[in-house]
Amino acid sequence: MKRIVLLVLPMLVGFVFFNFKNKSDNDSTKQTPQYSTASANVLTEMEKKNGWKLLFDGKTLTGWRSFKKQTAGKDWIVDETEKAMLLNATQNPDGGWQAKDGGDLITVDEFENYELRLDWKIAPCGNSGIIFNVLERDSLTYVWQSGPEMQVLDNTCHPDAKIPKHRAGDLYDLIACSRETVKPVGEWNSIRLIIKNGHLEQWLNDVKSVETEMWTPEWNAMVAKSKFAKMPLFGTARRGHIALQDHGNKVWFRNVKLRKL
Repeated sequence: MKRIVLLVLPMLVGFVFFNFKNKSDNDSTKQTPQYSTASANVLTEMEKKNGWKLLFDGKTLTGWRSFKKQTAGKDWIVDETEKAMLLNATQNPDGGWQAKDGGDLITVDEFENYELRLDWKIAPCGNSGIIFNVLERDSLTYVWQSGPEMQVLDNTCHPDAKIPKHRAGDLYDLIACSRETVKPVGEWNSIRLIIKNGHLEQWLNDVKSVETEMWTPEWNAMVAKSKFAKMPLFGTARRGHIALQDHGNKVWFRNVKLRKL
């Protein structure tokens, strides 16, 4: 009897260890970030089947140009290390930052009823934005004169962080995010922007930050109380360009993908 126990015991220990190791390996796999630099800007087979299209190929700025121009400004480049679109702003002698030849970057194509996903990260104390349903008109000088904005910001030290409705994840100057989920500077943030027949959702790092209905009396009243009140085309377009804002600070965008709804 003792000999049987002695023979079985090592087998049980080995079995427990094997299962524990496999469980640990599986857990570590689950903790791996959704995107790595090596797999950035690639659609899965399931995404392809579900109608997703890449808006950034990870190598060129094909499909993008600066607002009201034929090509992208020279300060918009592809960061090969990050495999991301980068606004390559430089620091001025006074300490401020500026992109001398940037401009707001917009999609060549226009979109209506879609889900947009992308990752962004911002330089310390930086400011940018994702602006949607943008129009190009002779009367318009900036993308934000027509398109609403999902704010991109370093909440820790940019002055806008002290202003309600101007923080990362907010629908800029209109609706504050439900709770702060932005990651520290240097880390990637993931967003979802969903627009379908006026129903708008903004998600930041898997948390729904904003939900509202556009083009309703309530929407119009909200705009009338904002800094956009005297901009007659603001928030009116049902179809338009998607813009990545040049606010003078370094900002990176990757994994930019869209599916029509």
